Amino acid sequence: MKRIFKVLPVLLILLIATSCSSIKVSTDYDKAADFNNYKTFAFFKTGIDKAEISDLDKRRILRAIETELLAKGFTKSENPDLLISLFTKSNQRVDVYNNYWGYGAWGWGGYGPGWGWGWNQPASVSTSTEGTLFIDLIDANKKELVWQGMGTGYLTRNMDKKDALIKEFVAKIMEKYPPGTKQ
Repeated sequence: MKRIFKVLPVLLILLIATSCSSIKVSTDYDKAADFNNYKTFAFFKTGIDKAEISDLDKRRILRAIETELLAKGFTKSENPDLLISLFTKSNQRVDVYNNYWGYGAWGWGGYGPGWGWGWNQPASVSTSTEGTLFIDLIDANKKELVWQGMGTGYLTRNMDKKDALIKEFVAKIMEKYPPGTKQ
């Protein structure tokens, strides 16, 4: 019994850490599409070329998508059932933290500085980039979008972590495909 009380906190922390993903995922799909008919895929170069990211990042994303689809039993083909496209968006987020702490009123009035006590630190500013990756699956015969996955999260400039982050983004999005399967 004592052993359970020693292991329980560790398991609880592990569960919390693994359940809190920094990537938010949503999907949309054509409810009339029969996803069981899709077995092969190819990349839609025209759509991918329009993505406003570096060619290196495009290749990282495409490799990750290919890995996920092959793991789901798909085959890469010259005559595919699905065409895969992607696009990205990014937003710069600026957070300003004003750390004023004090008592009473403060500032400049008509007769000089205000009254009160406390301390004031200069405001701190932090910036981060939030990126969104869209993965589009297009019915190759009908040339219609049948599924779209979207993942949003914070991007890193750390080149050592970039590959892992891209793989995580793609894996989180693609675990929602095909729709209707239990995750």
